[in-house]
Amino acid sequence: MKKYILSLLILFSATSMVALAQDNISPARKQAIDSLALEKVKDLSKYISIIGSKETQFSEATRVMDRAEELFAPDAEMGVSSINNSEIAYYKIRRYFERLMALNYDRVNISWYDIHYISDLERQPDGRYVGVITVYQRFEGTSQEAGLNYRDTTKKDITIYVEKKQTQIAGRTIEFWDVMLGDVRVTETSA
Repeated sequence: MKKYILSLLILFSATSMVALAQDNISPARKQAIDSLALEKVKDLSKYISIIGSKETQFSEATRVMDRAEELFAPDAEMGVSSINNSEIAYYKIRRYFERLMALNYDRVNISWYDIHYISDLERQPDGRYVGVITVYQRFEGTSQEAGLNYRDTTKKDITIYVEKKQTQIAGRTIEFWDVMLGDVRVTETSA
């Protein structure tokens, strides 16, 4: 009886380890996921620049907002700060884009630089992996009529979620790792 129980425990442990190993990310896969995450952050940077530009037509800005929203996990928020106010406000992603488009400047220029991981992907109890990418955002807004000229640089941390998903292709179920952006937290703002 002891041998039977011991054999059952060994079999269960081996099965569990194989199941866990199947969900682990290989180094090559991790590199591909890291590249995808960085690419999505760079896409977001381009989208924010287009949405914020006063030269962008309303219909084009709306289309870009839709595309940008697809990069995010549900209920993600974007932090907004100012050198004139120490308080940081957080908005749902769509609301952030709408506010960005409606800024009261004649000209807006937003650029992101120094985009890099600050924390490696870590497996969570729910099977997802979570990491953090840092970006620096340079914001410039000018308005000749009102005499407004504002500039700041903001350091932001973007939460990255990586999870296994499934899709149907030609009647076959295919599993793949997908990257979604989460909350964008402001960590510092300077002139």
